[in-house]
Amino acid sequence: MDDLRQKYLNAIADAADEGKLEEIRLAAMGKQGEVALKMRELGKMTPEERQVAGPALNALKDEITSALAAKKSALADAALDERLRAEWLDVTLPGRPRRMGTLHPVSQVTEEVTAIFADMGFAVAEGPQIESDWYNFDALNIPPEHPARQEHDTFFMAREAGDNRPPHVLRTHTSPVQIRAMQLHGAPIRVIAPGRVYRMDMDQTHTPMFHQVEALALDRDISMANLKWVLEEFCRAYFEVDQVELRFRASHFPFTEPSAEVDIRCSWTGGQLKIGEGDDWMEILGSGMVHPKVLQAAGVDPNEWQGFAFGMGIDRIAMLKYGIPDLRAFFESDLRWLRHYGFAALDMPTVHGGLSR
Repeated sequence: MDDLRQKYLNAIADAADEGKLEEIRLAAMGKQGEVALKMRELGKMTPEERQVAGPALNALKDEITSALAAKKSALADAALDERLRAEWLDVTLPGRPRRMGTLHPVSQVTEEVTAIFADMGFAVAEGPQIESDWYNFDALNIPPEHPARQEHDTFFMAREAGDNRPPHVLRTHTSPVQIRAMQLHGAPIRVIAPGRVYRMDMDQTHTPMFHQVEALALDRDISMANLKWVLEEFCRAYFEVDQVELRFRASHFPFTEPSAEVDIRCSWTGGQLKIGEGDDWMEILGSGMVHPKVLQAAGVDPNEWQGFAFGMGIDRIAMLKYGIPDLRAFFESDLRWLRHYGFAALDMPTVHGGLSR
């Protein structure tokens, strides 16, 4: 008994890992272990011998079992200490930033545009997406024969037979918001009107629903020079470049007179767009001085007030700035696309801090 006790207690003390400890347990306590074989010999002993050997074997078994448990606990503590030393961490250091959701590029660009025009004193105006025929067309000097008033270009709301109310449409531009803003606030006024608009068109650069932002500024002495300055300041801030060059081309819009398409100088080098340099020109928006009939429809005296208006596609300028090749991808709800082009949800763009952080 004493030899077995000493043999296994020494082996347990020298065990370097739990694998070796399991081998010792099996050698002593397994079915063919030395202690187990000694327990089987009790049946061959006389009653007197069993009275002596039985308690001694049970005590040996308990002592080896306790030594095994103590050694296993010691090995576990040693492994934990080693792991803590190897995986040491300074909990006083700041945590790693983790992205919490992504902001859609349309939302990001809308915030960027709003920040830029707010810096120039423009408020944000909003209006309904379902508009009356009068607000969407008549008040904007768009005649009945204009192509935009045909069903192949505009989504008209269904009406029951005998319904004599004015027809309603899904607005084709955010210009009706300008009419409502002038009716509500009069002149002088400076507002932008971002929002969804609808037209029956679908290809790589057109979708049935897209986003526009329009601007309106009215005062007693506003001219095209003011329009040019505002657009230059906007393009410098939005594209985050020091210099831009704009070119005005005569055009026609029913709601402005004179009207102009605006191009920006750019270059395409290796398939990459660069704003403010190069020999190419790219159209970015339409603009002009507000037509007197539009002012009259909104309740503003055109003999006292004048101003400019312009509009651009938010989706389009997002594509130009962030290199998005296909407009249809904006509306396909592909999370992989959003993770690639999306923006940190809590980073609010500001002119001072940077727009596209």
